[in-house]
Amino acid sequence: MPDSRDSVLECAPDGSGVIFPRPQNVRLPRMPSNPKTTLRQVIRDRLRQISDARRAQASAQARARLEQQPIWKSARSILFFAPLLQELDIWPLLVDSLAAGRTVALPRFDAAMGRYEACEVRDLPNDLKPGQFGIQEPVDHCVVLAANRLDLVLVPGVAFDLRGRRLGRGKGFYDQLLTLVRGTTCGVAFDEQIVEAVPVEPHDVHLNCILTPTRWIEP
Repeated sequence: MPDSRDSVLECAPDGSGVIFPRPQNVRLPRMPSNPKTTLRQVIRDRLRQISDARRAQASAQARARLEQQPIWKSARSILFFAPLLQELDIWPLLVDSLAAGRTVALPRFDAAMGRYEACEVRDLPNDLKPGQFGIQEPVDHCVVLAANRLDLVLVPGVAFDLRGRRLGRGKGFYDQLLTLVRGTTCGVAFDEQIVEAVPVEPHDVHLNCILTPTRWIEP
């Protein structure tokens, strides 16, 4: 018979005694204080598992998929981004767009204003420098373009969902830029960065579409 210290005796309707285990004091796992922080860590762990060879292959697939889209074919002014090591490499499309005579821009961080601005680049060897966060950015002489005149904006991020919601790195700088865009905004991600639901706040901007190596997502 169980130790009385570990059990509780209750009476059934027929008067018989039924022994139930005594509830134990169980320490519940601590809930994450910030769902965005938790999701960032989950995705970064996934991305660390992607090999250089896989990244190169997936990047080539994503570039080919983007080139098939009508918005890519019609866009005359495009805001790219300089990819980090754990992001899809879209840089060859920037080079091709310059050669095709398109207007090509990259984000430059304005420290005084605390925001990104789109700046035109024409000569890559002379128009780029390491920026505020160690990312290649346009130099000071590059002209600032009006964000509302861009046809297509390729957007990096940590995670995306099928509704076009995006999780950035936590500063909100990119969202400020995206609020000014009137053209098509397109998230760029590995398939591992697509999740069921991205936690959002009122200032977070939804995207028009998302590009992955295997999918073109239009919410």
